[in-house]
Amino acid sequence: MKIVLTGGGTAGHVVPNLALVPHLADEGFEINYIGGKGGMEEGLVAEAGLPYHAISAGKLRRYLSLKNIADGFRVIKGVRDARKVLRKIKPDVVFSKGGFVTVPVVFAAKMAKIPVVIHESDFTIGLANKLAIPRAKKVCCVFPETIKHIKDGKGVHTGTPIRKEVFNGNAKEALKHCGFVAQKPVILVMGGSLGSVAINTILRQNLDVLLKKYNIIHICGKDNVENSLKTTDRAGYAQFEYISQGMGDFYALADIVVARAGSNSLAEFLALKKPNVLIPLPKAVSRGDQILNAASFEKQGFSVVLQEEDITNDVFVKTIDDTFANRAGFISVMENSATGGDGSKQIVDIIKSVLP
Repeated sequence: MKIVLTGGGTAGHVVPNLALVPHLADEGFEINYIGGKGGMEEGLVAEAGLPYHAISAGKLRRYLSLKNIADGFRVIKGVRDARKVLRKIKPDVVFSKGGFVTVPVVFAAKMAKIPVVIHESDFTIGLANKLAIPRAKKVCCVFPETIKHIKDGKGVHTGTPIRKEVFNGNAKEALKHCGFVAQKPVILVMGGSLGSVAINTILRQNLDVLLKKYNIIHICGKDNVENSLKTTDRAGYAQFEYISQGMGDFYALADIVVARAGSNSLAEFLALKKPNVLIPLPKAVSRGDQILNAASFEKQGFSVVLQEEDITNDVFVKTIDDTFANRAGFISVMENSATGGDGSKQIVDIIKSVLP
């Protein structure tokens, strides 16, 4: 059996695919990956040791722009590229995680009569998946509320694939990596694979206050390490652009997490029972999916939510202190929840169900 995985643009569109790899391998699948030329997915897939096939892809925009014309031609070229790759590989099925690079792949698969399974992580459906869903056999959803927006009974509530490594973290390894000396509670702060200017800024404005009580792991995004903060008086502050290996170690060390509200991260926080403060991307710079993701988790008692536009230094520090003080309550709610856990097995079963 052969399968093509596709997804790209951010780590959120790649990491769940890679989480499926060992489960697919156990079922005997030969695995190939289609992604963008020069996309961040290329490096992540290379680290995983999978064959990678690069295609042209155009960014999809929800607003009027002359760039849509040029990118429209890139999408057409991407379909041609994808058709060539699929003819060469001859896969039995395609699994698409989303991102603009997946649109040409799904269209090409439909033309070649190759069944497609899609995964939608967010509460609302992204534009790429909206275009792709009519050409799919099944759509795996993280939030049960999403299913009502998917026609023809294609939607299935599966949760999300979670990397095995996050369940096997070693706090001592993370402690060595960070170089923390003082025995303090640990906050893990992250703003997604590309980083978050807002989270980086509010954290660094309050470092001196927070470091009196906590050690801080800060995953700040590519080119966002602040060299001026690498001083001995901030020995409890460890900065990293991105962590592709050993994330489970950092989770194991963390007492609470401060993060955006991407669905894949939320699934990991819930599976690992990590109390968290969520700062979703504001609607002004997104379609509002993270706001809905965060609201769902707050309603279920898993998270505390701060809207970016409402944050002040005092509110930020107090929310962290309160979340840490009440962490046992959050953990108890997560432990007693019927949702959460790794969705990999159910997703693999759905992929097998559509095989010709």
